[in-house]
Amino acid sequence: MAQIQRYPFLRHIRADASCHVQQFHKGRRVRSGKGLSFWFLPARTSLSEIPMDDRTLPFLLKGQSRDYQDLTVQGSIIWRVANAEVLGDRIDFTIDLKKGLLLGQPIDQINDQIGSLGRRYISAYVKSNTVRDLLEAGVEPLQLALRNGFAEDGTMAAMGVEIVGVGVDDVSPSSALARALQTPTFEDLQQRADEATFARRALAVEKERAIAENELSTKIELETQRKQLIAREDENARFQAEAQAAALKIDANAEAGRIRTIDQARTDMEKERMAVYADLPPMVMFAMAAQEFAGKLQNIDNLTVTPDMLSNVIGQVQGAMKANPVRDEARS
Repeated sequence: MAQIQRYPFLRHIRADASCHVQQFHKGRRVRSGKGLSFWFLPARTSLSEIPMDDRTLPFLLKGQSRDYQDLTVQGSIIWRVANAEVLGDRIDFTIDLKKGLLLGQPIDQINDQIGSLGRRYISAYVKSNTVRDLLEAGVEPLQLALRNGFAEDGTMAAMGVEIVGVGVDDVSPSSALARALQTPTFEDLQQRADEATFARRALAVEKERAIAENELSTKIELETQRKQLIAREDENARFQAEAQAAALKIDANAEAGRIRTIDQARTDMEKERMAVYADLPPMVMFAMAAQEFAGKLQNIDNLTVTPDMLSNVIGQVQGAMKANPVRDEARS
């Protein structure tokens, strides 16, 4: 904003470096430039001040795609004054000679024109594509179409305005359409999540099955080893029993042989003894029997000999004496 100092019959203006000031006298441009400072007569002067700095115009435009779906485009357009004198001739930038303020709204007029052109370019691009193509392509193609539109049109350039840059921040569908478009993706993601969950569960079941099979294989192996151990122990026990039986049999055979040897020896001795006794007279045998009988007695207090006992002994002796000749004849 220009600073104006008032004096009697005179005024002094001092403009900022970023503002282009023009002085008109009787309809003619007498001064024009940036950051001017000069004296003027208010009764005979008209002043205009045009800002030369970059201006940003944000926009939020709605359009309809080729398949009749509503879209919202959000972005901004940066512009500046390229030719102040041309723009001053097209749009009124007159300022108040007392306060230095703009009398009208020239910046809003420029923004309206730029916004109208931008809306036209955006609508043309949106209507030529389907909503899915627009959303999949993103903001870059739309931003390029907007920039090319301003460059090819030349309307703003003819006004002395230069479009410095354009930017599209977002292309979004309506809330209902967004939900509809998100549904397949959501279902696909949900299906993938379900498949991942199923895969994890299947993997867990497979691992549990593998663990169970491993445990079962271990148990079977242990049982097999146990059976082999039992069979080996039984074989060892049977071998020991057979060895013990064989040893006992050997011992029994040896003992039987020893007993047979002893019995045979006793038999032979008894035979020899009986053979010796066979040659003895009966009286000698009787005496020997009486001696042996007496040797087995510990103490004899009384001995009673009856006639019957005596007669029996005498009879036996006589029988033996009668038998001696026969034995002698047989021996001879």
